[in-house]
Amino acid sequence: MKKLSLLIVILTLLTGARKQTPEAPSGLMVEFIRETAGIRILDPSPEFSWIVPVSAVNQTAFQILVSSSIDLLKKDVGDKWDSGRTSGSQSTEVEMRGNPLSGETTYHWKVRFWDNRNRPSQYSKIQSFTTGRFNGYATTGNRFIQEMIKAEKVTMIGRNHYFADFGKDAFGTLVLSIDPVSVDTLVIHLGEKTDGPASIDRDPGGTIRYQKVRLPVTPGITTYTPDLPPDKRNTGPAAILLPDSIGVVIPFRYCEIENSTVEITRENIFQKALWHYFDEGLSSFVSSDTVLNQVWDICKYSMKATSFAGIYVDGDRERIPYEADAYINQLGHYYTDREYSLARRTNEYFIKNPTWPTEWILHTVLMFYYDLMHTGNIESVARYYEDLKHKTLLSLAREDGLISSKNVTDEIMTLLGFSNAKERIRDIVDWPPAQKDTGWKLATPEGERDGYDMVEINTMVNAFHYRNLMLMAELAGYLGKNIDELLYRSRAEKVRNSINEKLIDREKGIYIDGEFSDHSSLHANMTPLAFGLVPDEYIDSVISFIKSRGMACSVYGAQYLLEGLYLSGEAAYALDLMSATHDRSWWNMIKAGSTITMEAWDMKYKPNSDWNHAWGAAPANIIPGYMWGISPAAPGYSKAVVKPQLSTLSHSRIEVPTIRGTIKAEYQRTVSSHVYTVTIPGNMECDFVITGEHLPAVRLNNKKVTPAAETLRLLPGLNRIIITNPGF
Repeated sequence: MKKLSLLIVILTLLTGARKQTPEAPSGLMVEFIRETAGIRILDPSPEFSWIVPVSAVNQTAFQILVSSSIDLLKKDVGDKWDSGRTSGSQSTEVEMRGNPLSGETTYHWKVRFWDNRNRPSQYSKIQSFTTGRFNGYATTGNRFIQEMIKAEKVTMIGRNHYFADFGKDAFGTLVLSIDPVSVDTLVIHLGEKTDGPASIDRDPGGTIRYQKVRLPVTPGITTYTPDLPPDKRNTGPAAILLPDSIGVVIPFRYCEIENSTVEITRENIFQKALWHYFDEGLSSFVSSDTVLNQVWDICKYSMKATSFAGIYVDGDRERIPYEADAYINQLGHYYTDREYSLARRTNEYFIKNPTWPTEWILHTVLMFYYDLMHTGNIESVARYYEDLKHKTLLSLAREDGLISSKNVTDEIMTLLGFSNAKERIRDIVDWPPAQKDTGWKLATPEGERDGYDMVEINTMVNAFHYRNLMLMAELAGYLGKNIDELLYRSRAEKVRNSINEKLIDREKGIYIDGEFSDHSSLHANMTPLAFGLVPDEYIDSVISFIKSRGMACSVYGAQYLLEGLYLSGEAAYALDLMSATHDRSWWNMIKAGSTITMEAWDMKYKPNSDWNHAWGAAPANIIPGYMWGISPAAPGYSKAVVKPQLSTLSHSRIEVPTIRGTIKAEYQRTVSSHVYTVTIPGNMECDFVITGEHLPAVRLNNKKVTPAAETLRLLPGLNRIIITNPGF
């Protein structure tokens, strides 16, 4: 009898577990917007996204309710759209159907899902959103945030003379909360750089910012903001202008105040910083390498600090979007926050606002491709697909498939989006060029091009062209354009063959800078390596040459140098470059006093450099995307890959935000093994790739496994992988 009673209890518990309602989805977004208050949604058929909890493992169906009334929605009535139970695992970028939405109207939505046991979850919390004026296709932008930041330290450095350090450089203005005892004028100094322990550098050089203004104060008025003059260079016709309501902002970390009879303290002086909406808590990285940790920190903060314009710009000197700058910014932003609207708006801006460098235009397809991979939304690609065809520069190809910017015509310039058809694109390779081309006195007279021979058929340009063709083939496939897919793959193969037939020095086994050149540069070799062009028989010689050149490229070129190294298994050398402490390193930026990545490794390599340039922040994407190897293997992270190459690190921990939730991973190296703990969000497939020549003993969640082709399939939730070193 007791056994029967126990069996009944067990069956009851098991039945209850099967019937238990899964927890509700979270992380709701409308059109990529997480916090919708104050935002106007510009798409009449917006897309909805949510995060499926890890406990549910996978989603098998969903139901979305959209209502014109929050009271109706509380009663589970979707009068604008009730999707009903819709089968499928799609939990990101689900386009609204049903009754049309009206402009300038507030709506409310919620969602539930069915898990892999066919159990319906609870409904999510309700998210409300307001539409704007519908005027054709438009990407909704996120909102600006203005944050009042207290000084970390305020020092009285003389009679009525104060110095404040806000800890980090930020685009913004100063706010004083004081009650003057008499009519007076304060002298305000704002700057990014000091020339002593409590003194702002009045002549910092380059485009490092310093500003002096006078601020009248009057008894009875207690809040003051200096009237900062606009800079003609960064408020011109090509610059991205801020809303009038924000006013003029400059980047500064330090403030000096002279002639203040009121005591200045941490309680009455503020840096009013401006940024695009950013959630710093969604990403993190730490490791056994303390230099690398600080490199990550400055690169991550650069994503936040340089977002101030609402479109990626090139820093404060011009505030103009450039494709190469924006591409590195975009990738870093994806890995530091669950934010996609800023990148998409920037990408679409370039369709009609291209810039002159040939390789910059060849970044456009890359930007649209990674937008698709990180969001899972093909709407932007579909909208601008015909324009992207032109951005590949396929029209510049000669018979063998290789392209030259010399072949451009007025018609091609117009198709590329230039308003002035007489303008001409020019190859750039890297920036700045040689000393002889700029007149600048440079520490390296050959500039950042490693002595590149700028011949007509340029190896780096054609490597980018090949990459464009390969990615366009993928995009065509996702759009169901099968003929285009075959065309682009065929053209890519032709370009690959021509590059490897005509642009390799076979005796040395390395790439030359271009057709008929007798010079080989770092750039001509690192881009073919990064884009998978190098034939097997030349891999070793190309890598050997690359390693002989060190960091002979700019902060921009470092993106492709590091990509190529990690893709070729050269993790140790890549780590050495990222954690280096010489003057061509990220550590040098930190040592110089900058808290945002700089435009160049040092002022001596680019005399007009600024201290707020996100194109110098490659480790923001390289550390998570290549060193940890976390990346989308399918659009919208429906499938991820984790391929760690942590080299000599003894431990590391990382959090990577994705549109489906956060991937978390830890690593610990012991004498006999490598231990990884990887947490995968719900409703995501993931492959864990084991690198190395020998396949050692592997245990996954305490079970011995034999990986297929060095790949383990991880399930949502916690996965523990133990890889035993050979010989143990």
